[in-house]
Amino acid sequence: MLITLLRKPKSTISAAANLPLWINPSALFSTLRRPQPYTPADPEPLAKPALQSLVLSCYRSGKFYSLLQNAVASPSLLLTACHNLRNHALDSPPPLTLDSVSTHFFPLQELSFQLYRNSFDVESCCVPIFPEGNRGTPLILPNLKLKVVLEAIRIVLELIYDDRFATFSYGGRANMGRHTAVRYLKNSVENPSWWFSVKFDKELFGSRHIDKLCLMLGEKIEDNDLLDLIRRLFKCKVVTVNLDGICLGRGLPQESGLSSILINVYFNGFDKEIQESRLKTNEANPKFYKNELIPGLSNSNSGSVFHKPLKIYAVRYLNEVLIITSGTKILTMDLKNRVVKFLEQDLDLKVDRIRTAIHSAVSEKIDFMGMELQAVAPSILRPPMTDKAIRARKKYLRQKEVRLLELKNAKERNRKKLGMKLLSHVFKKSKQSNGFKFDFQIENEVRQIFSSWGDEVVNEFLKSVDDRWEWHRRLSAGDFLSLGRIRDQLPQELVDSYDNFQEQVNKYLKPAKAKRELEEESRRREEEEEEKYAKKTVEDLTKRCIKVEAPIELIRKAVKMVGFTNQMGRPRPISLLTVLEDVDIIKWYAGVGKRWLDFFCCCHNFRKVKIIVSYHLRFSCLLTLSEKHEATKSEVIRHFTKDLKVCGEEVNFPSEREVKMMGEGNLSDPKPVDGCLTMALIRLATIEPYHICIAHFCSRSDTVVYRIRLLQKHLGLDTSDEANWVPQMGAIHDSLHRKCAPLCSYHISELYLGRLSLQDIDCTAFVDVD
Repeated sequence: MLITLLRKPKSTISAAANLPLWINPSALFSTLRRPQPYTPADPEPLAKPALQSLVLSCYRSGKFYSLLQNAVASPSLLLTACHNLRNHALDSPPPLTLDSVSTHFFPLQELSFQLYRNSFDVESCCVPIFPEGNRGTPLILPNLKLKVVLEAIRIVLELIYDDRFATFSYGGRANMGRHTAVRYLKNSVENPSWWFSVKFDKELFGSRHIDKLCLMLGEKIEDNDLLDLIRRLFKCKVVTVNLDGICLGRGLPQESGLSSILINVYFNGFDKEIQESRLKTNEANPKFYKNELIPGLSNSNSGSVFHKPLKIYAVRYLNEVLIITSGTKILTMDLKNRVVKFLEQDLDLKVDRIRTAIHSAVSEKIDFMGMELQAVAPSILRPPMTDKAIRARKKYLRQKEVRLLELKNAKERNRKKLGMKLLSHVFKKSKQSNGFKFDFQIENEVRQIFSSWGDEVVNEFLKSVDDRWEWHRRLSAGDFLSLGRIRDQLPQELVDSYDNFQEQVNKYLKPAKAKRELEEESRRREEEEEEKYAKKTVEDLTKRCIKVEAPIELIRKAVKMVGFTNQMGRPRPISLLTVLEDVDIIKWYAGVGKRWLDFFCCCHNFRKVKIIVSYHLRFSCLLTLSEKHEATKSEVIRHFTKDLKVCGEEVNFPSEREVKMMGEGNLSDPKPVDGCLTMALIRLATIEPYHICIAHFCSRSDTVVYRIRLLQKHLGLDTSDEANWVPQMGAIHDSLHRKCAPLCSYHISELYLGRLSLQDIDCTAFVDVD
C-alpha cells in the first residue's frame, strides 16, 4: 500500500488554485535593507500583561505603528500563538520552545524574519484540498505555519479592539459567547413587544468589503504591511467571510480563526450606531420609580400604577443581529429602515428585506443563535407546583417528620439508658462505701447535664399544644377544691397551696397564648400566600420575559436523518459505526450527546434535550454494539450496563443520573453539534510506517490512519436543500470526504468526544492512501 503526502509543489498549488504570487519588487529590495528583529536568547510565551505591553509599545499619537514588524513578527508572540493553537494538548505536554518548534514543525526564527521583512509568502502556505475525483471547487486551507501567523494577527487585533467593542457584541471574544448573550436576553430584556433579525444575502466578502475593512483598521492602525498581508489572506481565499453562511463559530475547517475578529471590527461602526440610538431613546424615555410616580403618597397603593418606558435592545453574535423594542410597531419599522439603510449604504452589505421581517415578540417565535426566542409571562418561566409535585412534597415532609421522630425517640432511649446506668452506678457505690471520694468535683457537671436534659424534655413538651391542652384539662377541670363551701372548711395553707398550683398550671400549661400565636402564624402565612398570588397575577398581566428554547423539531429531524431513530421514532443502530472499536463507538455517541447537552443547557426545555440524549442516543449506541457483536440488547446491557462502561476505560457517555442533574452551568461559548454529527472517523488497517500526528504541534509518531466519512456523502444528501437537510445545521466541506488523517490515541479520542474539531488539526497534512 502506497502512502504519499497530499502536499504538492508550490508551482502545482499555485496553478491548481489559480493564485498568482503577490510580489512587489521595490518593496522587497527595500525590506532587505531593514535591520534584523530583536530575538531574545530563549523566547517564552507571553502572558496577557506582557502582550499588552508589547502592543502598546507600538502606540503613538493615537495610532498603532509597525505592528507587523514589532508585534506580529516577535518570536515570543509567535510562540504564544503556537501555545494557543495547542490549547487542547495533554495535561502535562512537553513545553513548546523555539528549538522544538523549529526542529519538529517549521523554523520559527525564519518565519519571524520573513514577517519582519514583509517577505512572507502567503501563497506557498495555502494548500488546496480537492474533492474526491477532483470534481468541484477545491477548499483552500492554511498550513500550520500560516495558522500561527493568523493566530498572531488575531491576538494583536484582539488586544487593540476588544475593549472598543460594544457590550452587546458577542462571539469571537473572551467570555462573550452564546450563553452570555442568552443570559443578557433572559435577565435584562423587559417587556419586548416587537423584534426582527437581520438576514443577509449569500455573498462572500468582495474587494469592496475588504477595502472598507482595511479603511476601518486604518483608523487605529498605521501599518500598510499588516493591511497588505490581510488583503493577501482574503485574495488567497484562506480567510473568507460569508455573512449568510452558517459556518461561523461552529469549529468547521472552512472557517478561519481570524474571521471572527474581522467581522467584529467590520460591524463595530454599526454597533456604535445602535448604541447611540439606544442612548437617545433612554434619554427621551427615562425610567421612573414608584415614589416618583406618586410623590407624597408613600402610604397609598402605588402598586396599581405601572410605567413601561420605551426601550431598544440589541444583540449581535458575529453575523447574526437581533433588534428588540418595547414600543409600537411603527417605531420598530422606522428603526428597521434605519438599520437596513446603514448596513446597505455605510457597510455596503446586501440585506434580504423579505426575511428581515418584524415579528410580534409575544405571539411569534424567532430563531437566533440556533435557539428559539419568545416573550412570555413570568409564570411560564417559573410555573407553580403541580398537584403531583405538591403531593410528592407533602410525602417528603411526612417522611422527614417520621425520621425526625425516630431520631428523637432514639435520643430519648439512649438518654434513659445512660441515666439508668448512672443511677445504678451511684446506688452501687453508695452501698459499698460510706460516700464518694473524688479527687475533683463533678457535681456541677452532672447537674448541668441533667438540667439540660430536663430543659429539652420540657421544651419539647411545651411545643405540643394538644398535649398541654389535655394536661391542663386534667389538672384544672372537675376539682372539688375550687368550690367555695369546701374551701371554707379547709386549712388556709392547703387552699393557698392549691391556688398556687393552679396559677402554675395556667401559667405553663394553658395553651390559649400558644393557640393565639399559632392562629396568628397561620393567618400571616395565608396573607403572604395571597400577596404572593396577587403579585404573580399582576406580573403575568403587566410583564413579559424572554423564553429561550431549543429547536426540538430540528433536533428530532437531525436524529432521524443521521439514523439514531427509525421512522417511528424508535432507537435503531447505525451500521456505519460497527467497524469501530467498542470504546470508539461509545465515544462517538458521547461526543454528540455532550455537544447537545452543553449547547442547550441554558434553554427552558432542556429536559426534552435530556430525553433525546439519555434515551434515543443511549439505546442507539446499545443497538449498534448489539449489531456489531451479533448479540441481543439484553446481553449488551448486561455487559456494558446502561451507563455504557467499558472494562479498563473510563465512562465517557454521561450516565442517566448525570444527565438528570445537568442544568445551566458555567457561561461559555460551546461549539454546536454539527462537526461531530456529520463526521465519522474510520480506522484503516495498514502496515505502513507511522506518521506524525497532524494535531496542532503534536510530535507523537505512534499514530493510526483514519479515514473521514462525511454524513452528507454517505446519505447522498445536498446540504443546500432544506427539505432533506436540517435547517440551520452546518456541514463539513465535501472536499474532506474520504481523506485520511494520521492521529495519535489521545487526539483521536478527543475528536470522538467532540472536544476537538477539524479546525484544531492541520488538514493540509492529510495522507493519500492508494
